[in-house]
Amino acid sequence: MDFRNLSLENPLISTLHYLVDLPEEWENSVNSPMKSFVRDTRAMASTPADIKELPSAYEFMLDVPGLKYSDINVEIKDENLLVITGERLRNDERDEEDSKYLRIERRMGKFMRKFTLPENVNVEVISAVCREGVLTVTVEKLPPPEQNRTKKIEVKIA
Repeated sequence: MDFRNLSLENPLISTLHYLVDLPEEWENSVNSPMKSFVRDTRAMASTPADIKELPSAYEFMLDVPGLKYSDINVEIKDENLLVITGERLRNDERDEEDSKYLRIERRMGKFMRKFTLPENVNVEVISAVCREGVLTVTVEKLPPPEQNRTKKIEVKIA
């Protein structure tokens, strides 16, 4: 049975998905997905996000424990697409040669999320703050268009 096509929410299966590389013949096949597409899809599926609307802005919150700000990229593409990417690497430097993992549940590797922004945002005013393992990207809203003011004209008798 090919476990790579299962979409179970089991940490062991998720780890197996990450560790198993697709065969080379899939990469060259016209009818099958490319490795980069599969990796991007996995990266997006394994990166949960919360989105909050405030009166003056939208907030996008992602858990990024253990990452430095230099490991995270926040970009605007095509004027309304917010793209958040990064990579979490396993810190094997501290591992001893005779040690081995008994369980691997924390996701390592690339992560990515894409959000289509609404029309009422100011893409020139965006901030990203990483605090206590949570990345918060704030996108300011544009002020609402000014309403047409009605001016009453007094009618005079001539």
